[in-house]
Amino acid sequence: MIGDIEAVEKVQKRATKMLPALKKPYKDRLKACNISTLHYRRIPENIIETYKILIGKYDALVSPSMVTANSCITRGNNLRLKK
Repeated sequence: MIGDIEAVEKVQKRATKMLPALKKPYKDRLKACNISTLHYRRIPENIIETYKILIGKYDALVSPSMVTANSCITRGNNLRLKK
C-alpha cells in the first residue's frame, strides 16, 4: 500500500513539473496548484471510514471488530476503540 502511495505521488510530482511556469521545489508547486500530497488527502477519508465501521454501517462479518466491550464507563459514549 505504501508503494502505491509513493507511485501516485511520483506521478503527481511529474505532472506538476510539466507546468512551464512552475520550476520551483515540489512543495511550492503544490501550493501554487492549490493541491496537497496524497497522504494528507487520505486522512479525512480514513477518519470517515473508521466512523462508518464504528457505527455499524458495514456488515459485522466484513468489518473487523474495533470496539471494546462496554466494561468501562465512557461518559455516554459506547464507541471505545481497541488499541
